[in-house]
Amino acid sequence: MKELKILVINNYGQFCHLINRAVRDLDADTKIISNTTPIEDILAEEPDGLILSGGPEMERAGLCFDYIREIDLPILGICLGHQAIALAYGGHVHAGKKGGYAEVEIEVLEEDDILRGLGPKTTVWASHADEVAILPEGFIQLARSNICEIEAIHHPTKPIYGVQWHPEVSHTEKGEELLTNFLEVCEQY
Repeated sequence: MKELKILVINNYGQFCHLINRAVRDLDADTKIISNTTPIEDILAEEPDGLILSGGPEMERAGLCFDYIREIDLPILGICLGHQAIALAYGGHVHAGKKGGYAEVEIEVLEEDDILRGLGPKTTVWASHADEVAILPEGFIQLARSNICEIEAIHHPTKPIYGVQWHPEVSHTEKGEELLTNFLEVCEQY
C-alpha cells in the first residue's frame, strides 16, 4: 500500500488532533488544515482523501460545503462533518434529544465500504446535540441507533461518507477499522 496523504479539515472540534493522530497511526501522511483553506491550495497538496472533523457549530464550518460539492476525492465527515455533508446535498439537520458525549449502540444497516466488518451492532462514542434528521435525496443510510435514525450515510455515486460518531476516540469499538476502511477507499480511488 502506498503512503496515503489525508488532509484533516479543522472545524474547531475538540477531537481534531485525535483524528490526525489516529490516521497517522495507520501509516498515512496526515496534516490538519484550516476549514478556510482555498480549494486550489487543498488540491496543490495532492491529497488522497479528506476528513471533515467535528466542531461546535455549523456557522464555523468555513468552506466545507464547497469542499464537499467541488472536490473530487473520498471524503469522510465526522459528527459536524457528517451533518455538513447532509446539508450540502439538501438533507436536514436538527437539534438532537441527547446532547453531550455518551456511549451509543449502533445498528449497522448496510456494511458498505467504510462500515465493512463493523456490523451487525457496534458501540461508539457520540454526541447528538445536533443530528441529521432528513437524508439527502438518493443517499444511502448505513446505520441507525435508538437515539438517532441517521447515524451514517453514503453518497449514492461518490466516495463521500458521514458518521455521527467519533471513530478516532478509544471509547469507540472498531473505530480503527472504520478509518482503515476509509483509507482503503482512498487507495482504490
